[in-house]
Amino acid sequence: MFATTKAFSGFSVDDIDAARKFYGETLGIRVSEENGLLTLHIAGDRDVLVYPKPDHTPATYTVLNFPVDDIEAAVDELASRGVGLERYEHLEADEKGIFRGGGPLIAWFTDPAGNVLSVLQPS
Repeated sequence: MFATTKAFSGFSVDDIDAARKFYGETLGIRVSEENGLLTLHIAGDRDVLVYPKPDHTPATYTVLNFPVDDIEAAVDELASRGVGLERYEHLEADEKGIFRGGGPLIAWFTDPAGNVLSVLQPS
């Protein structure tokens, strides 16, 4: 039934203007807006819907993962754009905020609504 549809994911934010600025300007993702909803046009022809929700609660999981070739460079670029990295008690990160404890190298950060995002370097 859904094998041929072009599915897409979505998540909520509490401020569409802040989301547009963060995703479009800070992260450099192409965004469009229609009817008060944002669409993130992610590489690989993958659109993600971002919608306002007045009682928004940030996701407690990673909503978007951005694979990168060089996580050190990606983390440095995020820092230069004013994006801080998240640190979690149960996952020991290095001085840059990169978790190197197994699996792909990964670093987490949040959008203005508190949703968790990551950059990761596949093995």
